[in-house]
Amino acid sequence: MPKKTAIALDRRHELAELPGKRQRIGIAADHGGYELKEYLAGKLREAGHEVVDFGDGRPQEHDNYPDFIVPLARADAAGKVQRGVGICGSGVGASVCANKVAGVRACLIHENFSAHQGVEDDDLNLICFGGLVVGHALAWELAQTFLTARFKNAERFRRRLAKVADLESNTSKDPE
Repeated sequence: MPKKTAIALDRRHELAELPGKRQRIGIAADHGGYELKEYLAGKLREAGHEVVDFGDGRPQEHDNYPDFIVPLARADAAGKVQRGVGICGSGVGASVCANKVAGVRACLIHENFSAHQGVEDDDLNLICFGGLVVGHALAWELAQTFLTARFKNAERFRRRLAKVADLESNTSKDPE
């Protein structure tokens, strides 16, 4: 695993060890996810979390999700936030975009099992929602599940993540 990514992972795990502990959460959305972002940011603050809002600051029909998701993903990968929430209209674009940043493991999630299993087994660090797809109550439930889940740190999971890190650093060999 690249050293910078390993440091960010260690810091994120150190700061988010206990379920329910106050965390620094990054959040970002384009116009398709703006309403849900505002709702979740409020709920996160009410729950005692520090929220770092990467935008959009107001709904603008012609904005572009990468302008908000990439800064969120970079902050997540650098350990400046412990976890991230990315939202666009469907959630697909936010997920694809976030996963282009080395050290980010983002996934579009609309059900509880993946919200915790993705963290426990795959060290998911950024959850994505479709602001036009998932309702507010479900998104809040999923966010809470995601934020309280902890990476199991089993050898098999670390081994798999090391293979992903190799892909990110372009050191892996292409299949022959």
